Amino acid sequence: MIVGRQAELKRLFRTVDNASASERVLVLSGDAGLGKSALLESAMRRAGVSGVRVLRAEGSETEASLLYSGLHQLLRPVVGAVDQLPERQRAALSGALGTDPAEGAPDLMLIGAALLGLLSDLADQRPLLLVIDDAQWIDRASLDALAFAVRRLDAEPVTLLVGVRTGDPLPALDRHWPTLALAPLGTAAAGRLLDHQPGSPTGRARDQVLDQAGGNPLALVELARAATSPGSDPTGPLPLTGPLPLTGQLERIFVARLTELPESTRRSLLLLAAMDTADAAAFAAGGLPGADDTAWLPAERSGLVRRTSRAIRFGHPLMRSAVYHAASLDARRAAHRALADLLGDAPDRRAWHLAAAAPGPDVDVAAALEQTADRARRRGGHAAAAQALQRAADLAPDRAESARLLVAAAGTAVFTGELTWVDELTTAARERTDDATLLATAALHAGRLATLTTRHTLAFSRLTHAARQWAVTDPDTALDMLAGAAVVRFYSGEDIQRQEIARVLARLPQDEPSAWRRAWVRTVSDPADSRAELTIPLTQLIAEAERRPERLTTLAIMAWLLDETPRAVGAFDTAFDRWKVHGRLPEGLGGAAAWAYVEYGRWEQAREACARITASASTIGLDHAVACAAAVDAAVLALQGETAEARSRAAEALALIDPLESRSVAVYVRRALGTAYGAEGAYETAYDQLRLAFTAEGDPVHYHASHPVLAELAAAAVRTGHRDEARSIVERSARRLGGGASPRLRALISRARALLADPEDAEPYFREALADPALEHWPFERAQTRLDFAEWLRRRRRIAEARPLLTSALEAFQRLGARPWVERAQAESRAAGIGVAAVTPDALAGLTPQQQQIIRLAARGLTNREIGEKLFLSPRTVSSHLYRSFPKLGITARSQLRDLVEGTLVATAGSRE
Repeated sequence: MIVGRQAELKRLFRTVDNASASERVLVLSGDAGLGKSALLESAMRRAGVSGVRVLRAEGSETEASLLYSGLHQLLRPVVGAVDQLPERQRAALSGALGTDPAEGAPDLMLIGAALLGLLSDLADQRPLLLVIDDAQWIDRASLDALAFAVRRLDAEPVTLLVGVRTGDPLPALDRHWPTLALAPLGTAAAGRLLDHQPGSPTGRARDQVLDQAGGNPLALVELARAATSPGSDPTGPLPLTGPLPLTGQLERIFVARLTELPESTRRSLLLLAAMDTADAAAFAAGGLPGADDTAWLPAERSGLVRRTSRAIRFGHPLMRSAVYHAASLDARRAAHRALADLLGDAPDRRAWHLAAAAPGPDVDVAAALEQTADRARRRGGHAAAAQALQRAADLAPDRAESARLLVAAAGTAVFTGELTWVDELTTAARERTDDATLLATAALHAGRLATLTTRHTLAFSRLTHAARQWAVTDPDTALDMLAGAAVVRFYSGEDIQRQEIARVLARLPQDEPSAWRRAWVRTVSDPADSRAELTIPLTQLIAEAERRPERLTTLAIMAWLLDETPRAVGAFDTAFDRWKVHGRLPEGLGGAAAWAYVEYGRWEQAREACARITASASTIGLDHAVACAAAVDAAVLALQGETAEARSRAAEALALIDPLESRSVAVYVRRALGTAYGAEGAYETAYDQLRLAFTAEGDPVHYHASHPVLAELAAAAVRTGHRDEARSIVERSARRLGGGASPRLRALISRARALLADPEDAEPYFREALADPALEHWPFERAQTRLDFAEWLRRRRRIAEARPLLTSALEAFQRLGARPWVERAQAESRAAGIGVAAVTPDALAGLTPQQQQIIRLAARGLTNREIGEKLFLSPRTVSSHLYRSFPKLGITARSQLRDLVEGTLVATAGSRE
């Protein structure tokens, strides 16, 4: 019976009944005993009556370290549906669940996409309710996969209800999900609940129950039971006294009840408390009574357990805890040994039971846990693997071996994004060893994760301190630390950090094996310094790294930083083709690939890269990586003319960072906003945004991100009366770059000078900006310069010279999908007498940016599932977008999409003919 929770039930039922996007998820939080499980069960019953399919998983302390155990429990009733998924998704999800052997390294994003597809398929049959109770004890990998899928459900009738104890953080779950916090019952409701109990206490006992329970429903029920138990005075004081907290008092009540049970029942309860939920089936054959066995009747009458259709369950987790901890240590160990003996075909569960049974250090059990960690790592369960290694370290007899396991745990925990945990593991390792190599590796793990946080000042200090510390005894590790520090320097843009990196780098030996890493440090921390020297070996280094995707990605980032974008794109393509592990922790400067694709004119590919970065980084709480992706996405949307969406994405990025700690992201956001406002013709606002890429004195806020803004700053300045200020900034940047400016930057500076010059002086600068044919690899920037020069020529009545420039610019803008610039180029072409048809809007212009992405991919022949896998959407969401898009496009069949999209690209060219 539920008393005093009418408002909470109403909210839960509204969520279950609506299943709308705005009410899709509800997190129910509260202290133990407040009634979360009872409320969730009421919601489940209501859903079941309405024909909704209900899938439930319940967290257990003993399962919290078992990889994908929560997901396995949730999907057990529908596991057969996994076989209906496309082969890649089926293999990924089956490998994660352990129903099939995993082939190769896990693709965590593919596992998430497979779960998304499965939930979508199930929801196609009938509405779906997912219930996760005691989520604080669900393993991290399961929560990660579930959160990934639920964030991307859109049109599907799928609802998620989560029950979690107050104060237990769940990093995998979205912090923005709506939460319903349960409070204790009020005095009147508590009294009503007490009145409904058999033999409700009266007098002093009633007052004491109400006072001690403090509105906690479980406490009210159990304290009332204690007050009215045989031998108690229902009007007198409670037999329970002392300073224990409420949970402690309840556990003492349960323990008191336990002593009245037969020995055989107590033994069965201890085994039930020691096992995890998946062990029950295995142990049924080994002596534990079945759910219908009369041996459970005494425990059931005492209220400690309850029967379900398939098993016996404790009435509440506190009851399980009471039974387990009431037993002697030897009895608990014996229970775990008995369970381990029955789990020979489940080595991971067996290893954890052996660990619980171990009276002290045990080399064999430590080895078994290390093997468990290895299996978890191969299935993508980094949290589970790190937990197993940490426990193995506790059991390792040798301190050196224990330290090795702790360092391995820290290296694995890096991929959870939990910096505090990594620090704890490395600190523990340092306390157990003075082995220089191990300590260096531990420091490297902590530093690796620190580069990806938003606390760049702290991260830089840690990394450079460690680099100085290891410079003499372990220069290789010191250089790795410095490589991480260079990444932090890029994110922060702090010039003092460049100087510190240079000082530490000068202390390290310059041997051949470390040459490429030294080049990385120099490139990332100051790409304009010695650019020519750094560029020369790139081609050979990239060729040598062709079969080493991680090294190749690093070199691709270097190429991008040096404005060798064609080489960067080629290297990224090769690396991503060979790199089968997607979705792991985004490495430093992971957004570089997206920017390279933007510059190279492959904007849809840039947005796909942003989607992947966002999907992997948001799952493990790496806000800075999410902000980087949002900034690039905002820039692409602005270029495509989706200005409102661009501003929204820019705001998301800014909300995640401190502009003084993350100057690179701040500048990228200002660039995107300036482009968006410029596309709308709001040039004053555009100038204000672009001006923020430079300090009040006119220096770049960021040594790499600010310089590409110069030409756009100049374009906005000439329309707003800021010509002199912009000219000063451009010349200041040109002097600062000196001979280190790349051909691309020199062209952008020349374009800026042309726009800012007196009209009679502009032509040489325009011609300088267009002189290098290699700059065709930056098609949008090249087209902008051609359009500007053509406008200048037309205004001087040099129409014949302007026309080919306009034609080339218009074709480039159309090919790229830069709608505002297409319209501007068309208007300028008509003014130059070029026969263009009346401006007709892009056929896709009426669609949202996401719908445009879906339409373009569908036009290439991709199925809904393939599109969903690429954009991390469910097939049903893709189908819904297509359904809503077809009427806007004036088509009725998918087969018409290719002609429509290709027609959009060539329509203007056709009209000129």
